[in-house]
Amino acid sequence: MNKVPITNRGVDLLRVELRRLKSVDRPRIVQAIAEARAHGDLKENAEYHAAKEEQGFCEGRIRDIDGKLSNAQVIDVTEFGTTGKVIFGATVDLFDEAEDKELTYQIVGEDEANIAAGMISVGSPIARALIGKEEGDEAVVKAPGGEKTFEIVAVRYI
Repeated sequence: MNKVPITNRGVDLLRVELRRLKSVDRPRIVQAIAEARAHGDLKENAEYHAAKEEQGFCEGRIRDIDGKLSNAQVIDVTEFGTTGKVIFGATVDLFDEAEDKELTYQIVGEDEANIAAGMISVGSPIARALIGKEEGDEAVVKAPGGEKTFEIVAVRYI
């Protein structure tokens, strides 16, 4: 399978979630299933069915995270030095010329993306337009609402 780029922060967050799922959530769910079984008839036991459904979700998420971690290509942007180029993991300060406002985005892996936190997926139209550009360059993003032009004000590697 292909390696998927992810930042150190992204790997750390996945590991924390995996640890919580295995050491806190899984035992709690097993206990809830045991308690629900003790109530008798499982066919009409809503607590049992809810706990089993939660168990399925938890086990699915554990498998999902295990798969992501096994296919992760951890990229530490601080190891690349300060080239001034926009690369995976870089934090980019932009100026949106049409709306006359500044924006800041970090280019991260798909699983880490959170636009509200300023983290955009490496596969997003904005990130694709920025990759390889340098401070002072303009990036034209072809978005569903039309083209947008951004000036790259600064590129940081944090």
